[in-house]
Amino acid sequence: MFKTLATIWSLKDLRRRILVTLALILFVRVLSHIPLPGVDIAALKQFFDRSQLFGLLDIFSGGTMSRFSLIMMGVGPYINASIITQLLTYIIPSWEAMKKEGDEGRRKINQWTRYLTIPLALLQSYGMLLLLKNQGGGILTSVDSMHFVSLMLIVTAGSVFLMWLGELITENGIGNGTSLIIMAGILSSLPSIIQSVGAGYTGLSSLLPVVAIAALSFGVIIAIIYINEGNRFIPVSYARRQVGASMYGGGVETQLPLKINTAGVIPIIFALSFMIFPTIIANFFTSAKSEKVAHFAQWIGKVFSVSPPSVWYGLAYFVLVMLFTFFYTSVVFNPTEIAENIQKQGGFVPGMRPGTQTASYLGAIINRLTITGALFLAIIAVLPLVVQVAYPSLDVLVGGTSILIIVSVILETARQMHAQIVMRKYDNY
Repeated sequence: MFKTLATIWSLKDLRRRILVTLALILFVRVLSHIPLPGVDIAALKQFFDRSQLFGLLDIFSGGTMSRFSLIMMGVGPYINASIITQLLTYIIPSWEAMKKEGDEGRRKINQWTRYLTIPLALLQSYGMLLLLKNQGGGILTSVDSMHFVSLMLIVTAGSVFLMWLGELITENGIGNGTSLIIMAGILSSLPSIIQSVGAGYTGLSSLLPVVAIAALSFGVIIAIIYINEGNRFIPVSYARRQVGASMYGGGVETQLPLKINTAGVIPIIFALSFMIFPTIIANFFTSAKSEKVAHFAQWIGKVFSVSPPSVWYGLAYFVLVMLFTFFYTSVVFNPTEIAENIQKQGGFVPGMRPGTQTASYLGAIINRLTITGALFLAIIAVLPLVVQVAYPSLDVLVGGTSILIIVSVILETARQMHAQIVMRKYDNY
């Protein structure tokens, strides 16, 4: 480990990337502590303590919501925009063709994602501010229209600025900027969670559940590493090719790695983004004049209740994680495109004809692997809900999900760092 750290520090460009990443994440944490005017922070804190759903959002935002921060919406609008644009690539033929244009097509789709982030941030900030305004209790100390609109614009600008910082980390640093920002937010909330667990200590009887949860968390970490690092290797052979007067290949054997969990942590984030909408929308109609609408909104609130977690909430969360795992895997892994690239390079999978048969073979394997990965992610996602039912006094609502995000982001960042080291070692020859 120390040798690897010394190697990283000795490479000037890699050292610069790491320092840029750390500096930008630190800057994000500074922004998260800049409060906006016109709110009673104490009343807002009590509101988030009462609502476990919004407490969940607050943990993933790194406490920016409960502090009414400049970046209180976090990267949520950008994530939602990414979900919508990726869905549109399957619905709109021109977008699907754009996606197949390679890097240029991806740049165009990313640009549309940025454009879509702005109206989504406006809509999301309007919903959150309206919810705080309707809660009463003096959370918003100033409720005039001009102040309301100015807060919407400031919060939207904060989300767009955070999106830009995330892209800066991705381009000039190490790892995925959006994932690192989310991970930093989760890690920043861990001290307060540990403090709350320590405050509830009343003796050995209260310590045993904590030890059990710690042991379970350790087992979950091992399982996450095992699944994330698991690969199915497909043998690929390259025939001898003649280019000009030179011969290339000639029985070269390589392997194509297919990951068990190709989608990574993205399905969890997508599912969480979808799960919050029913409750937020239902909160607007609980006091509706129509009795039927009000009862229906209250029923939706109970169905998607997080505290205590309802069976329907757990089932919906489980199914969404499964669906998003298959969806995102189909986005990042295209068997037809992989088979065409292998064929263009003169390669073939032993026992399979190049082209369509190879694509079908790769598609069947990735589907079987995705079933395992999807089940694993879904179980990890609902595991904290099961633990909460067993130990209601423990605040472990985001335990499995937060551990999954932290471990997955660290593994992916470490993988990219290792790739950077290997690339620079080759550059020396």
